[in-house]
Amino acid sequence: MHVATSLRLAVLAASIAAALPLGAAMAQQAAPAKPQPAKTTELQTVNVTASKRVENMQKVPMALTVLTPDKLAAFGQSGDTVLQLASRAPSVYAETSYGREFPRFYIRGLGNSDFDLNASQPVSMVYDDIVQENPILKGFPLFDLAQVEVLRGPQGTLFGRNSPAGVIKFESVRPSQETSGYARVSYGSLGTANAEAALGGSLGGHWSGRVSALAQHRNDWIDNTFTGQKNALGGYDDRAVRLQALYEDGGFSALINGHARWLEGSAMVNRANAIELGDPSFVPGFDRDKVAQDGRNKQHLFSWGSNLHLAWNLGDLTFTSITGLERATTYSLGDVDGGYGAVFHPPMGPGFIPFPVETADALPHDRQITQEFRLASNGQDKLNWQVGAYWFDEDIAISNFDYATFNNHALDGYAMQTQRTKAWALFGSANYQLADDFELRAGARWSHDSRDFKVDRVLSPIGGGPLQLTAQPHDARWSGDLTGTWTLNPNVNVYARVANGFRAPSVQGRVLFADFISQAKPETITSYELGVKTTGMDNHVRFNADVYGYNMHNQQLTAVGGDINVTRLINAKKTEGYGAEFDLEAYLTPNFVLTAGGSYNFTQLQDPGLAVAVCGSGCTVLDPLNAAGNALVDGNTLPNAPKWIGTLTARYGIPYGESGEFFVYTDWNYRSEVNFFLYDSAEFRGKPLLEGGVRLGYNWDYGRREVALYGRNITDKRAITGAIDFNNRTAFVNDPRIIGVEFRAEL
Repeated sequence: MHVATSLRLAVLAASIAAALPLGAAMAQQAAPAKPQPAKTTELQTVNVTASKRVENMQKVPMALTVLTPDKLAAFGQSGDTVLQLASRAPSVYAETSYGREFPRFYIRGLGNSDFDLNASQPVSMVYDDIVQENPILKGFPLFDLAQVEVLRGPQGTLFGRNSPAGVIKFESVRPSQETSGYARVSYGSLGTANAEAALGGSLGGHWSGRVSALAQHRNDWIDNTFTGQKNALGGYDDRAVRLQALYEDGGFSALINGHARWLEGSAMVNRANAIELGDPSFVPGFDRDKVAQDGRNKQHLFSWGSNLHLAWNLGDLTFTSITGLERATTYSLGDVDGGYGAVFHPPMGPGFIPFPVETADALPHDRQITQEFRLASNGQDKLNWQVGAYWFDEDIAISNFDYATFNNHALDGYAMQTQRTKAWALFGSANYQLADDFELRAGARWSHDSRDFKVDRVLSPIGGGPLQLTAQPHDARWSGDLTGTWTLNPNVNVYARVANGFRAPSVQGRVLFADFISQAKPETITSYELGVKTTGMDNHVRFNADVYGYNMHNQQLTAVGGDINVTRLINAKKTEGYGAEFDLEAYLTPNFVLTAGGSYNFTQLQDPGLAVAVCGSGCTVLDPLNAAGNALVDGNTLPNAPKWIGTLTARYGIPYGESGEFFVYTDWNYRSEVNFFLYDSAEFRGKPLLEGGVRLGYNWDYGRREVALYGRNITDKRAITGAIDFNNRTAFVNDPRIIGVEFRAEL
């Protein structure tokens, strides 16, 4: 065993040993103050803030899914990032080409496969009421969360620009006067270690606080057969912390939040020519534990932020101010071609390597400031309303590097992008109880967005000279929604919703290999949704379902790779989508709990003249080609848009003694085939994927202590999750099976 591995095991063992007596001490301190918790045998009310006020999920007339802390803890046992949410809720998918720091989310087929650090996405991610605009900010780890809310469909009224597909909201556990906390440690195969803890309670007087932290580690586990180095790639050290302080005095509250993240490890590991010609399968002899690369690979990130929530209860009204600051820096370097050598620099492999690609992207500066003011009514009998104003100011700098692999990795390409974005909005919404069984909701928002973009190329790897280009896209427009809800009986609501949204204009300037920048006009969407929300069997079953359809105009798409290593923004005249979704939660018996969700999502591009460059790597293009040799993509599905998504969890407990329980928990998620690019090919697609996890354990002291054996990807499914098409048939692959043990203690 390596010395480093031995040290890590020793540190982890010490952490577990420390956690055991700490947990016992926690129990001794908490026991006099806390009654023994009653076992839950029916569904509990789930409150959400989808409408920026606290409401029962069953009363909110929109398609939404709530992911609870228990589910998140199970999904993330093996060190998974925020990508663990992929296929965990109806119509939700996620992927990346960046490793742990740059997730790309899709809802109802709408997303963005752009890999530039300036990419905008139509799925907005909101962490403790602060929008995370830059894709690097979107990857903040999941820990000590009260819940995650997935809001499907346009959210243009309350969340504004860049949310035409939906919003994913993350809600941290807030401080309270009651002492609470937990500690969780685990260790599994590949040296996968997780340590997570939180502690909160009174700070004296009107103050309470909470501190929470997460540490994730995995050993390098992928051998580089070209260099002969064992365990060269695949590892990481990911750390995050959150500090909160809450002041409450009568009708005033102030919540201060500070958070940070540190990441060191491997960037995405590319696999040269891993995809079989003519089929979306691995080539014979492919080994997930091995690569053969002559380029370098590393990644580091530091992000931090702070926000301040102020609320004044003025009797019939509440005034809220939310101020946020987010900052990030990162550097990510990878062997993009995924192999060694080239046709003009033998030997080469695996397979045919036309030319080497060793590039890096960096974010030396990212600063985001947001401010929201909101005035809302407090629980009127028939009418409730809110109005607000929003301000967004982002200043970013992006560096693009290219390295000469065959010249001792010398720098041979450098460009710097800068962008300043300013946006503001005014919004309002109201709901009115027109009759005992009918409520009407409506909202509108006016948004203004402007960008000042510049790119300077200093050095080009293909001989281009210095270059400077600029762009100033801007836009202003209305968005809104209208919803009617019928209460058929106390347990059944039916609603109909029409909503629109938009994504602000975008600009891209990756000029190391090109002499142009590209811009995309604003995209707009109008969506129609009909849904039902029900509870039954004496509150033991909750079933929600909906059908929807949308039309999107000028959809912003990214032609990634193709014949050259650039991203190009384009607009499709029209995109059509429709589908159906459902969520189910059920206590089948007091000891058997089942949850399930699923969706069917149809997407189609409708633009007869839209053409994109095809692979430069040797592939079987299935689309017709125009005179320039580009693929005509009219009628194609959207990239990374599975038609079918399904998720299932089941937990069965066997009571033991007065306060103990043996249990088994399993979760499974499925997505149907996905196409990786705008054009169709026989190779660049992901086959249907079913992955599962299991957890076997014992808890005692009324659930406050738990030890469990877990497994992720328990069938050891091997899947192609993404690709690069401009050099060779490069593939990304999923993680192997991870088996481990975990201990948890709660106050």
